[in-house]
Amino acid sequence: MKKLLFLSLLLLFISVRAQVDVKAIDKYIEQARKDWNVPGMSVGIVKDGKIVLSKGYGVKEIGGKDKVDDNTLFAIASNSKAFVASCIAKLVEEGELSWKDKVRDYLPYFTLYGDEYISSMVTIEDLLCHRVGLGTFSGDVIWYKTEKTPEEIIKQAAYVPEAFEFRDGYGYTNLMFIVAGEVIRQVTGEPWEAYVKKHFMNPLGMNNTVISVNDLPENTAIPHKPTLENGTVPIEWASWDAPSAAGGIISSSTDMAKWMMMNLNGGEWDGKQFIEKEQQNLLWTPHNNFKLSEGSKESIPGRHFAGYGLGWSVMDYYGTMAVSHGGGYDGMYSRVMMVPDLKLGVVVLTNTMEGISTPLAYYIVNQYLKKDMRDWSAEYLERARSRNGHKEDVEERLVARKMGTTPSVEEAEMVGTYYDPMYGNIIVSNEENELRISFQDAPELSATLEHWHYDTYEIKWDKEHAWFDFGTVSFELDNNLNVEGIEFDVPNGDIFFHELHPKRKN
Repeated sequence: MKKLLFLSLLLLFISVRAQVDVKAIDKYIEQARKDWNVPGMSVGIVKDGKIVLSKGYGVKEIGGKDKVDDNTLFAIASNSKAFVASCIAKLVEEGELSWKDKVRDYLPYFTLYGDEYISSMVTIEDLLCHRVGLGTFSGDVIWYKTEKTPEEIIKQAAYVPEAFEFRDGYGYTNLMFIVAGEVIRQVTGEPWEAYVKKHFMNPLGMNNTVISVNDLPENTAIPHKPTLENGTVPIEWASWDAPSAAGGIISSSTDMAKWMMMNLNGGEWDGKQFIEKEQQNLLWTPHNNFKLSEGSKESIPGRHFAGYGLGWSVMDYYGTMAVSHGGGYDGMYSRVMMVPDLKLGVVVLTNTMEGISTPLAYYIVNQYLKKDMRDWSAEYLERARSRNGHKEDVEERLVARKMGTTPSVEEAEMVGTYYDPMYGNIIVSNEENELRISFQDAPELSATLEHWHYDTYEIKWDKEHAWFDFGTVSFELDNNLNVEGIEFDVPNGDIFFHELHPKRKN
């Protein structure tokens, strides 16, 4: 009798301890949104196969009255990578390909940094864990706002420089997921977007989710960009249709909750096995480990090691495993975090480029873990506000400007077509007495060039861009003052124009 009483009390204690105040979490989310000056966001929490919260906060556009709800669409950006990995896992399960298959078996034109041997060795598995030897974000300028096809992007990616030896480091590369998307196309005979809809999204009931800006419904959030001069401002939706396998999915907290519940349930949901548990375990197995800085360990004491699986980041977290991923889209950030042992999942979708999603995910997870009940949002906000981003880089260039200088050659001598093998043609022209620059297959990057100093011109973009503002282009001359090429300097941490070295075509 005493033993039964003890067990009953123990179960009651565990039940009480496991309870989480969702109303308090809801209140915390809304306060954090206001603190971070985020116009709108949507948050989903799933636990034990049920949605315990899926709710919109704020408005779709700053200054507007149209409120966000649980079905409002946001770009999930790189959280799309997990969908690509699951598609590959499904094809492996069906015997259509193997993780160890060589990429060139499906895409003969695939090449890495001009190395034929390495190019022939890259496997499907290598594509999904950031270990092929490319630097983080290197080559993203190829696909950014481009009208190129995925195949054209991949062919030009052959010229992206090697950053470290093959399988000997970590370099987060969007390009390899574009390659994975084309492998899916080659194997199935249909675009990867069609395959993921047919085998995952439609059966899961992710009815609001789209994978193209051309399909955006009315209930869609507007992207925003924080600026120094004008505060948070709305910007246009950017098309990520060509690189969609790297980050093109646009979804809601309710639809993403369904995706998380399937993943947390061993790849099975509502009586349907989407992917075998063995394959899903492989996606969550570290394939590429990387060193955690001391600062990272101090800021998140529950983490001791971390790595990248296949389409997912994986780490230890207070004695349990956590799988997660972030996403950054033009004007939108997101975060997915799951704790499989607790069958707990969190998704945070936002319509601005503020780092609120990660601390919110940690805060919510820690409520269920009953660990480290600190104010994560406040800590991250203080850290974010103490950083200047690329403000110092821009100020350095402003200070270095030499006033009163003139170009070495007439602007007419600068007009022409410049070619970079990694990118293609870049055209400098004179239109109505203005020097102009345009990018092949990326007309949205067009700009006017205004003299800065010497042979350097400031790039005055025609449109507002999410990742960069100030930039210059310098005209390179030979010893006879003939214009040979151009060099870019556009301070930002994502789209590396400085990787381009266009030379003038005869």
